[in-house]
Formats: sequence, C-alpha cells, structure tokens
Amino acid sequence: MKIAVYSAQPYDRRFLDEARQRYAVDAAYFSDPLTLDTVPLAQGCAAVCVFVNDQLDAAVLQALHALGVRAVLLRCAGFNQVDLRAAANLGLFMARVPAYAPEAVAEHALALAMTLNRHTHRAYARVREGNFSLDGLLGMTLNGKTVGIVGAGQIGTAAARIFKGLGCTVLVSDPAPTPQLDGVATRANLDELLAASDIVSLHCPLMEATRHMINAASLARMKPGAMLVNTSRGALIDTAAVIDALKSRQLGALAIDVYEQEANLFFHDHSSDIIADDVFQRLMTFPNVLVTGHQGFFTIEAMREIAAVTFDNLACHMNGTPCANLLPASS
Repeated sequence: MKIAVYSAQPYDRRFLDEARQRYAVDAAYFSDPLTLDTVPLAQGCAAVCVFVNDQLDAAVLQALHALGVRAVLLRCAGFNQVDLRAAANLGLFMARVPAYAPEAVAEHALALAMTLNRHTHRAYARVREGNFSLDGLLGMTLNGKTVGIVGAGQIGTAAARIFKGLGCTVLVSDPAPTPQLDGVATRANLDELLAASDIVSLHCPLMEATRHMINAASLARMKPGAMLVNTSRGALIDTAAVIDALKSRQLGALAIDVYEQEANLFFHDHSSDIIADDVFQRLMTFPNVLVTGHQGFFTIEAMREIAAVTFDNLACHMNGTPCANLLPASS
C-alpha cells in the first residue's frame, strides 16, 4: 500500500519512516497542506496522512475518494476540521491519534506560563545585549496562586497535577466527572473558575459549544490582571475580544501556542515575508503576550507515539481488524 503524507516536515518524515519499517507501506511526502488543489498529489495512493490544519471538508473528501483513497489517517487528536457526515457517506476509514504524551503539552503550558510570568524571554534578550537591568521583569510567585484548568482530559489532568506540584490551588471545569483529580483539584463551574484564577489554562477540544468560549463576556468575568494560556485550539479564544481585554488591562497576560487563523502561518518560515494578518500582528505588539508556533506536542516521545499509532491505525484498515481510534460517524 502507498500513503500520501501531507503537511510533511523533515521531522515528520524521520519519525514516520522509523515507524513504517514494520509495515508493507510506501510513503510519498509532501510539504503542501491538503486542500482541494493538492488532492491530485495522492494519485495512486490508497490512504492519506494529514495534520491539524489540513482541509477535510466534503469537497476534499469526495475528491480523495474519486482518486481511490479509502483511508484518512490524522496524525493528531483534534478532528474539528473533518466533515464527519461526508466521510461516513463515502465509507472512508477515518482514524486519529487520540492521545500522545499528554505531559508534553501540559509541560509546554507550564513553560509558557512561567516564561511570561518571570519574563525570562525578555531577560534573555536583554542580557545578550549587556543589559542587566531588572526593571520590567517583576513576576509573581506561583506557589499559593490559583490556577484554573478548563478541560480535564489527559492533557488537562497532567497540567492540573503539574500546577498542584508547584503548590498552587487548582480548580477544574469539565462537564464530565473528574475522579482522577480527587485530591488534586477542586471542581468549579466556568464562571467560578474564571473569577478566582490567577492563571487560566485551556485544555478542551474545539466544537460548537467551545468555539470562542473565551469572549468579551467571559473575559469580563476573569480576575482582573489574570493570565490566560491556550495550548489547545486557537478558536477557543475570540482574539479580537482578547486584544480589547489586554488594552483595558482586564487581562494581565496572554500565552498561546495556537491561533485561530494559524493555518497559513504556523509550521513554516515567514521570517522574510510580510505577515498580512493584522490581528496577529496586533497581538505581537503587546509586551505581555507570548506566542509559540503550535509546538506544545513537539517532543521525541510524542512524535514516536504519533507515528506508531498512525501506522497501527493503517494496519487495522489493511487487515480489516477493529480500530479503537476511529472517528465518530455523524448522522
């Protein structure tokens, strides 16, 4: 079987090639994202492998099916970009990697919070220029502060345990029961969590119920001067509302590893380009905003897990065996 890998970076090829040695699979790697225009790259392939910002709407899925593609493998956990109804109607095998080294993303959330709080990124730049002044670098001690974790899946649970280990009081908001956090976090509804937390960290999936869950109204309910951290999905945040809250100083600081309009920015070098996204450029003018380019997952352990599960999923399709990672069908 031959598989077309879209949005492939050199590191993707390294880990996918390492994993596929156990299977009778050939791979064609393309740095291009999957769009309707790039579907023809999958000619002769029975499966495609895609990442978080690849397009999987009805038109793309139909075009892939017409080429003979019968399996779509997501090397990520989120699937908000997939037209599930179209996939089900076409009878496509659709599988994802539901969890991979959740501690990696949780640790990155902590790294963002600590960097922004203690201004280590600014201190690093200063010291390299011979400036050892401490003005503007004042932070707060995290021990004893309240951290709100929104979403208690595997990543949110790992984040809650990390912040608890720092001596923080941890609140968690999740519609599902959270017995795994007994003795670690106290359950609270979202409004209570926002009002009480010095740091709010988002760890929930993107769906209609969570799209722009952080908006003008929820920002107004946050503790004045609190920090917001997002390592989940960019569209959990209404970026325009966040900018207004930063300008009014209702929001004290923002750390994001994801951005709602990241598809045309992240995972590529734009250092010689003019970035035309005015909202993103406005964010970058704030000294109390820290942005990383969707690297929270990017550890050796996570990349190996992603590659292994991706090819395990493909093996299920090839062998006709049950797959625990199938995407849910939409009726």
